[in-house]
Amino acid sequence: MSGHSHGHSHGHAGATHRWRLQLAFVLIAAFFVVELVTALTSGSLALLSDAGHMAADVVALGAALVATRIATRPDSTGLRTFGSYRAEVFASGLAVLLMIGVSVYIAVEAIGRIGSTPEIASGAMLVVGAIGLVVNVAALLLLRGGASESLNVKGAYLEVVADTVGSLGVIVAGTLVRTTGNPWWDTGIALAIAAFVAVRAVMLGREVLLVLGQHAPSDTPPETVADALAAVPGVTDVHDLHLWTLTSGMNVATAHLMTDASADPHTVLDEASQVMRTRFGVEHATLQVEPDTHTGCKEVAW
Repeated sequence: MSGHSHGHSHGHAGATHRWRLQLAFVLIAAFFVVELVTALTSGSLALLSDAGHMAADVVALGAALVATRIATRPDSTGLRTFGSYRAEVFASGLAVLLMIGVSVYIAVEAIGRIGSTPEIASGAMLVVGAIGLVVNVAALLLLRGGASESLNVKGAYLEVVADTVGSLGVIVAGTLVRTTGNPWWDTGIALAIAAFVAVRAVMLGREVLLVLGQHAPSDTPPETVADALAAVPGVTDVHDLHLWTLTSGMNVATAHLMTDASADPHTVLDEASQVMRTRFGVEHATLQVEPDTHTGCKEVAW
């Protein structure tokens, strides 16, 4: 006997918060275009590095929006038995590559400026930096309302927090270039922003690889889960336990539960499913209940 729960309503940003993502996406994407054009015309590496960071955030926000649409789209092929929830993970991987590419580009440009004295339009830096700060604060206010309820919105909120730091960096760089007349302030802060983006890219990339590698969630140790299932009345052994993350906020589990002869399989299944749902937040757990006299699992090769 096996069973599983069918709750799928929590995986991505809910429909009630989709409008927040949409407005934030429009704001960030529009400002990205302005910042990129200004960076290329002003010669500011700090602006260019922040624009690269903004580009990665546009991808992240776009991925969150696409994920809310794809996740609820019915599968007409019958082949995607896990749905299309991992669209978000693949999009996050693309954002990682983009962020690393931006960091490398900025580093190469900074090295290329050694021995030269570039002219930096500090006035344009200050204006665009100030506009960026306003845009990011507006996006923060938009996303804050859904960050506590949706992991997707929370992720977008944290991305915009980092954008706000980048805008402050641009303002500081512009102020220092204008007051000191030294263009190297721009290069130095650009490298700092690029390093910040690279570190975030590595951290996000690690999370993506853990999901794609089907590692057990860090907050759900397999040993703890096995002990909790073994404590269900009537269960004598737990084996073939597998835990993995389908996408952010959606953990999945499978396990075989051996029971004694007096145990009611329906009761064991219900109680074990309740343990997975309430204690570990795993709403989709496939549990196979077997009498302890069953030997079929010994024939499984892996």
